[in-house]
Amino acid sequence: MTNFLKAHIALIAVNLIYGLNYVVAKDIMPEFILPNALIWIRVSGATVLFWAVYLFYRERVAWRDLLYMALCAVFGVTLNQLFFFNGLNLTSPINAAIIMTSNPILATIIAAILLKERLAFLRIFGVILGAAAAVFMITYGSEAQFGVSSMRGDVFVLINSATYALYLVMAKPLMQKYKPITVITMVFTFGLIFISSWPPVWSEMQLIEWSTIPIKIYAEVGFVIFGVTFLTYLFNIFALKYVSPTVSSTYIYSQPVFAAFFAWLLLSFLGKDYVQDITWVKVVCAGVIAFSVWLVGRRKSMNQ
Repeated sequence: MTNFLKAHIALIAVNLIYGLNYVVAKDIMPEFILPNALIWIRVSGATVLFWAVYLFYRERVAWRDLLYMALCAVFGVTLNQLFFFNGLNLTSPINAAIIMTSNPILATIIAAILLKERLAFLRIFGVILGAAAAVFMITYGSEAQFGVSSMRGDVFVLINSATYALYLVMAKPLMQKYKPITVITMVFTFGLIFISSWPPVWSEMQLIEWSTIPIKIYAEVGFVIFGVTFLTYLFNIFALKYVSPTVSSTYIYSQPVFAAFFAWLLLSFLGKDYVQDITWVKVVCAGVIAFSVWLVGRRKSMNQ
């Protein structure tokens, strides 16, 4: 098996894990652990694991770059995690997965602003089309709530996608200067410091009744820490050695499919109905967003 094929398998695994995370995290919140407490548990656990790996690949980091990594942590960990889990707590896994496909579009807009990247007509059209589809999906039926979705939760997930897109653009120079494990470890370390200073974290941590939490929920929390955070970052690092970031980002379109599949499994075996939030409007919006992002990255992809 070639490294190129292994890279694609790794990317499939990453997005399979992300797709499962939408329903797993929803199973944890808010019945057993509230979102801000889960964020701290996730980030602190992953930070420990990243440091365990980083100790074998240590390298010096300039003080100026450390400050820049701290700024990256604000968008890539702190705001990103706070808006995602609080948003997912309010909306459905299906909505969250579809909205997250807007990430490459948002990254393109931010790169055009900050990095002065040139936007061709098709890319501009793709950005407008994708943004329109995302806004329509979020506002459609907002007055009458369907299933477990909500407009506020959808907006939170969209903000999460925007902050992560900003982080990707900001972190690009760092990834060229340092090893990926160095950047990830420092960003998560600063992110943990910032999240630990968020007051709702500790009030929600005190509400956790650890003795009443089922073993299944403990296993799901472990999956969020080890699988959703630690493994996905490592798999992405490996994949980016052999494929371009453009190729890597296109795999995000599989997340709504995986999320819908796992939602169906929950309905079939556990009776938890997230499938009610799948409508033809959302399916069409997901398709439009996927097509728009293909337009945005089409020329770049053809050259890579």
